[in-house]
Amino acid sequence: MPHIPTWRLRAAFARRLSAMYGTEVPAYTTLLEVAGQVNDEVARRDPDAGRLGSLDRVTAERHGAIRVGTPAELRQAAQVFAALGMHPVGFYDLRDGDIGAVPVVSTAFRPTDPVELDRNPFRVFTSLLTTGDRRFFAPELEARLTAFLAHRQLFPPALLPLAGRAERDGGLVESDAERFLTLAVGAFTLAAEPVDRAWYAELERISAVAADIGGVTSTHINHLTPRVLDIDALYRRMGERGITMIDRIQGPPRWAGPDVLLRQTSFRALDEARTFREPDGRLTRGALRVRFGEVEARGIALTRAGRARYDTLTAETDRRAAGRPAAERERTARALWERDFPRTEHQLAVEGLAFFAHRPVTDRPRDGRRPPADLAGLLTGGWLTADPLVYEDFLPRSAAGIFHSNLTGDGTRDPRRDGTPFDAHRLAEALNRPVLDPFALYAEQQDRALREALTTLGADAALQVLDAPAAN
Repeated sequence: MPHIPTWRLRAAFARRLSAMYGTEVPAYTTLLEVAGQVNDEVARRDPDAGRLGSLDRVTAERHGAIRVGTPAELRQAAQVFAALGMHPVGFYDLRDGDIGAVPVVSTAFRPTDPVELDRNPFRVFTSLLTTGDRRFFAPELEARLTAFLAHRQLFPPALLPLAGRAERDGGLVESDAERFLTLAVGAFTLAAEPVDRAWYAELERISAVAADIGGVTSTHINHLTPRVLDIDALYRRMGERGITMIDRIQGPPRWAGPDVLLRQTSFRALDEARTFREPDGRLTRGALRVRFGEVEARGIALTRAGRARYDTLTAETDRRAAGRPAAERERTARALWERDFPRTEHQLAVEGLAFFAHRPVTDRPRDGRRPPADLAGLLTGGWLTADPLVYEDFLPRSAAGIFHSNLTGDGTRDPRRDGTPFDAHRLAEALNRPVLDPFALYAEQQDRALREALTTLGADAALQVLDAPAAN
C-alpha cells in the first residue's frame, strides 16, 4: 500500500481544513476568491512578485489558529501537528499588551526546514489559556474552570496513536492516512453540542477568548488565513464586496521600501447560530461571534537588530498617533519609516538588519581583485547576491490587535495582581517538546547558505565573515 509522506499529509490536511472552514464560514470563500484575484494580478504586472515565494506556494499558503485550555490539551495538539512535520516555534505572550485583555500565551506550529516550507508552509498559531493568572481568574473561578476542562476530550482516542506513528515513520500508509486526516479535520470542526449560556457568559466577562476556550466542550479553527501579495488592494476589494473589515491593517505600514515581517487584517467576526442550554435546562437558539477571516502579507525576516528598529518605530508611531484615526496613524508610520528605516534590501543586508540567503556570483568579471573579508564588501563588490528569507512567524502585537478587534468587549483584568510567570522554557515544559527560537532558525539558514557561497567562490579571506559577531 502506498506510503503518504509527511509533507503530503500536511498539504492534504491544509486543503481539507480550508474546504471545511469554507462551508462553516462562507465569507472565508469570498476572502479566498479575492486573494486569488489580487495575487494573479500582482504576478502579471510585477516580475519580482515571486521574490518571497512562488505564486504556487503563496496560493496554497495558509495559517490557522486554535485555542486550548490545558497543558495536556496542548501536548495532544502538538502530537497532531508533529504528524504533519510541524514544530513549536516562538513564544508569544498576549496577556501584557495594552490592547484588551487576552489571557493566553501562544506558539506557532510550522515546518522549519526550508525544503519543507517550500513544499507546504502550513502553520497553526496555537494559544493556551493561562487559568492560574490572578489578573484574570480568581481562585474559585480557576477551580471551576480547571474542573470543566478536565472533563472534556478535544481529540478522539484513535487520532493520537495514528499521529504518533506518522511522526515516528515520516508518514502513514494510505488507509491510515485517510483515517488520520478525517479524524484530525473533525477535531477542529465547530461542534453542535449546546453551550451552557450562564457559564459562557461568566467567562466572557473576563475575556471573550477565555469563553471561546473554556466555555465550550471542543476546540475549533478560529480563523484560517490565506496569503496575499497586495493586502491593501484586498482590503479595499473586500469592502467593495460588502464584507465589513476591521479598522486597519496590523503591522508595518505600506511604504516605498522593502516589505518586512508581517501585515495582517481580517473581516469582523460574524454571528454564528449556536444552541444554548439555559439555567433551567431549556435549549434555545442564539449566536456567538468568535470566528473571523484573517489575511496576511509576508515580508522579509528581520534580525534582532532589525526587529529592535521595528519596535522603536512602532512605539514612536503609537506615541505620535495615539487616539488618531487609522489613516492618520498610517501616514505617521509611513513618515517615520521613510526617515529611519533602510529603503533597500541591499541596505538591510549590509547593516545586518534582515536575513538573506547569499549566492555566489560565478560569472563576475575578473578584475584581479581578491574577495574582501567583510559581507558588505562582498555584496557591494558584486561577489555575492542576497535573496531575502521570508518571515514565517508572527508578531505578538498584531495578533493581539486582531484578537481584540474581533472581540465583543475589552474584558476585565486586575492590574493590581501579579501575572503568572510564563516564558518559552515553561511553555516547552508544558509541551514536553523544545520551543524553537525563530531568530536562530533564520540565522542557521543564512549561515549555511553563506558558507556554501563563500566555499564556491574560494574566498579564503572572506571566510572571516563567518567569524564576525552575528547580527541575529
